[in-house]
Amino acid sequence: MSAESPTPLLDRVRNPEELRALQDHELPQLAQELRQETIDAVSVTGGHLGAGLGVVELTIALHHVFDTPNDRLIWDVGHQTYPHKIMTGRRGRIRTLRQPGGLSGFCKREESEYDTFGAGHSSTSISAGLGMAVARDLAGKTHNVIAVIGDGAMSAGMAYEAMNNAGAMDSRLIVILNDNDMSIAPPVGAMSAYLARLISGGTYRQLRNWAKQLAKALPKSWERRAARAEEYTRGFWTGGTLFEELGFYYVGPIDGHNFDHLLPVLRNVRDMKNGPILIHVVTQKGKGYEPAETSADKFHGVGRFNIVTGAQEISAGSPASYTKVFANALIEEARADDKIVAITAAMPSGTGLDRFAEIFPDRCFDVGIAEQHAVTFAAGLAAEGFKPFAAIYSTFLQRAYDQIVHDVAVQRLPVRFAIDRAGFVGADGPTHAGAFDVAYLTCLPGMVVMAAADEAELMHMVATAAAIDDQPSAFRYPRGEGMGGVLPKRGTPLELGKGRILREGSAVALLSFGGRLAEASRAADQLAGFGLSTTLADARFAKPLDVDLVTQLARHHEVLITLEEGAGGGFGFQVLKALADKGLLDRGLKVRTLTLPDRFIEQDKPFAMYEAAGLNASGIVATVFAALGKDFGGEVVRLA
Repeated sequence: MSAESPTPLLDRVRNPEELRALQDHELPQLAQELRQETIDAVSVTGGHLGAGLGVVELTIALHHVFDTPNDRLIWDVGHQTYPHKIMTGRRGRIRTLRQPGGLSGFCKREESEYDTFGAGHSSTSISAGLGMAVARDLAGKTHNVIAVIGDGAMSAGMAYEAMNNAGAMDSRLIVILNDNDMSIAPPVGAMSAYLARLISGGTYRQLRNWAKQLAKALPKSWERRAARAEEYTRGFWTGGTLFEELGFYYVGPIDGHNFDHLLPVLRNVRDMKNGPILIHVVTQKGKGYEPAETSADKFHGVGRFNIVTGAQEISAGSPASYTKVFANALIEEARADDKIVAITAAMPSGTGLDRFAEIFPDRCFDVGIAEQHAVTFAAGLAAEGFKPFAAIYSTFLQRAYDQIVHDVAVQRLPVRFAIDRAGFVGADGPTHAGAFDVAYLTCLPGMVVMAAADEAELMHMVATAAAIDDQPSAFRYPRGEGMGGVLPKRGTPLELGKGRILREGSAVALLSFGGRLAEASRAADQLAGFGLSTTLADARFAKPLDVDLVTQLARHHEVLITLEEGAGGGFGFQVLKALADKGLLDRGLKVRTLTLPDRFIEQDKPFAMYEAAGLNASGIVATVFAALGKDFGGEVVRLA
C-alpha cells in the first residue's frame, strides 16, 4: 500500500465477492476506510458505535475467508454489525440506519441475504448456528456455519446450553468468541498467535488424533492420564480448558485487529472437517476512534455526535428521563430503608442503576446478561427479608417469565419489577418494544401491576412497591423524556387498586393506563369541542383493578375507551372481564380497547409509531366517533 493517498478501496468493494478478490496486503487499508465510514455514518444517525469499531478487521477477515452468504455468518445481538452492513451491499443506505424506513440497527433477515439470523437480544447465535449446522448435515450440504458472540453475551446461560449441546454432537460449527472487555483473555501477542496457528493447523490436529488413537490402545488409567496431560498442556498455553470441557476444539487467543494473525487461523479452521470449534479473538471496543476508546462505555450507544470532538448532541432544557426519575426515586427510598437492594442484568446505565450503585455500591448487583438468574436471585433476596428491585427492560424480562411464575409468583415473594422501555422505543424497533409485559403479568395470581402516567406517578409507584411486603409487584414506564414539572422529593405510597379521575364528563369516558394519559387529555379537549362531554381517568393499576371506578364509568357514560401502551390481553382485557362479571356489557355500553396493534411496528419516531397504532389524540377521537357511528374528519366512520 502506498504511503501517499492510496486509491480508496471501499468505493470498489461493494460486496463480499469483490472483497474476496483483494490481496491480503490490501486489507489494512480497507479496514481504515471501513472504520472511518462507520464513524461518519453513526455521527449522522446515532446508534451503536463502539462494538462495531472493535470488529472492523474481524468483519473483513470473515467475509474475505468464508464464502458468504453461502457460508452462514451469524452475529450475536447485532450492535456490532454496521461494518458488516456496509460490506454487504448496504453502504448506500447506511445513513438511513435506525431511521424511518431505513436500515435496522440489528441483523434482519428481510433486509439482506447476508443477515442469516435476526437478533435484538444477546446470546442466541450459538443455538441458531447449531440448528443451521444440523440442518446443513441433514440436507447433505457442506457449507460453513460461523457464529460471532461477545464475551458479555457469554454470561447468559443460553450460550452455555447451546455449547453443551454442540459439544455432544459432531456437527461442524465455528464459534468466534469476540472478547472485547479483556474479561476472559490472557495477554496476547506473537507467541499466542503462533500457538493459535499451530493448533488450528492440519499437522497438529493429525498428530493429536494419532495420539488419541494410541492412548485408546493403552490401559484405561493410562488413557485418562494422557488426556489430562494434553488438556493441561493446551490449557496452560491457551486458557481454553473450559471450552474444551464443553466439547469444543479451542483456538486462541489471537489479536482481532491483526490480519497476519486472523487470516491464517480462519483459513485453517475453515478447512477443518469435523466437530465444533471455538476461536478466541481479542478486540478493543471503539478501536481507531479516540473518543470511543476513552469513553467509559466505549460509545456503546450514541446519539448524533461531532466527529472531531466526540461530543453528542443534547437537547437543552429537556425534562429528565423516566429512567433518571426512577433511579432518583429508588435512591430516596433506599436512604430510608437499608433493606432495599437493586439488581440489573448488564444494563446499569440503561436502567439508571449506575447512579444507585455510586451511592450504595454494596446494595447494587449487576448479574450480567442473565435475566433468568436475576429474577431468581431477587427471589432469594426477598425470601431472606430484603426488598429487591429488579430493573429490567420489558422486552428483556420476557426471557425470565418461567422464573417470574415459579420462583416469584407461586411463592408470593415480594420482588419488585421496575420495567423500563414500556411501549414503543423508536429507533430500536420491534425487538426492543415493551409490548407484552402487562398481558403476561396480570394473568399471574397475586401480582400487582402498575403503570406511570408521568414522572410524579412513577415516584409514587416506586414508593408503593417499596411498601408492599407480602406479594410481588411491577411498575412500568416508557423510554425517553418525561412530561416536565416540579417533582416531590420522595414518592408517596398509593392505595392499592385505586385509580383517579382527573376530569369529569357525562358522554364519553377515557380510561388510560400508563403513558398515554397526556394524549387522552388532548383527545378529551377535542371531544369537548365536538360537544361530547368527556371524563378522563387514570387507572394506575391493571391489577388489582379499580372495579368501582370501572363500574362508575360504565354506568354513567355512553362510550368507554381504554388506552394502554401494550398488546391485547392486558389492561383492556381486565376491564372487559370486570364489566362482564358485573353484567354491564349488555346495557348498551359502547366499549373499545385501544392497544398496540396485532403486528410488529417497524422503527420510527415514537410519536409516528403511536400515530400508526391509533394511540394518539386523533386516533382516540376517531375511535369514539366510530363507536357512535358519527362523522369525523369529513368521513363517515362506521363500527368495525
